[in-house]
Amino acid sequence: MLLIPAIDLKDGQCVRLKQGDMTQSTTFGEDPAAMARSWVSKGARRLHLVDLNGAFAGHPKNEMAIRKILREVGSEVDVQLGGGIRDLDTIERYLDAGLRFVIIGTAAVKNPGFLQDACTAFGGHIIVGLDAREGKVATDGWSKLTRHDVVDLGKKFEDYGVESIIYTDIGRDGMLTGINIDSTVRLAQALTIPVIASGGLSGIADIEALCAVEDEGVEAVICGRAIYSGDLDFAAAQTRADELNG
Repeated sequence: MLLIPAIDLKDGQCVRLKQGDMTQSTTFGEDPAAMARSWVSKGARRLHLVDLNGAFAGHPKNEMAIRKILREVGSEVDVQLGGGIRDLDTIERYLDAGLRFVIIGTAAVKNPGFLQDACTAFGGHIIVGLDAREGKVATDGWSKLTRHDVVDLGKKFEDYGVESIIYTDIGRDGMLTGINIDSTVRLAQALTIPVIASGGLSGIADIEALCAVEDEGVEAVICGRAIYSGDLDFAAAQTRADELNG
């Protein structure tokens, strides 16, 4: 079970939101590259970046901060990025800068042809982010709830050739209420590609519960507010996960 620290970027700073609400942000650092270095020094093997401004604007907004992170740690660990990625040129630019994975969310739902093109052009580098509430997918920075079923879309995108899927329960994100294990496993069981859990991680009990279902196809979890608030000791949690799953 891979634990992936999240670095959410808003106006060039590291923040955390509650349920995706940009008006409910807490700033945890003003130097994203230093934050990235900190997590790598604590044993992180992959980092999860989100361009929050970009997600709402529909195009990159924190590219300078992202490039600084890539220069700082991109040669040591895999870095994945989501938020405002809507065209192939942006994907190519980020991959050329050292990004390992690009996460496509809203654009995958609204423009599946773009996702297909991205998988064809950049095979092995495309992850889809499916953000859902009660099984229905949300788009546009979680501001719009669609009628799309998360499992149905997951199967469709798997056929396109995506590397993995990040499943976020947006009702829990940033709330420290626990990972939605049942929904995450339900999606993983329907797919052959890995699923990355996200949203609501609250403590070591969640990590142990996720390790218990790793064989179902849940390979990683994104760690957000819990590792910033101190509710979860990241280094100790990754060590525990390694012990449980070898």
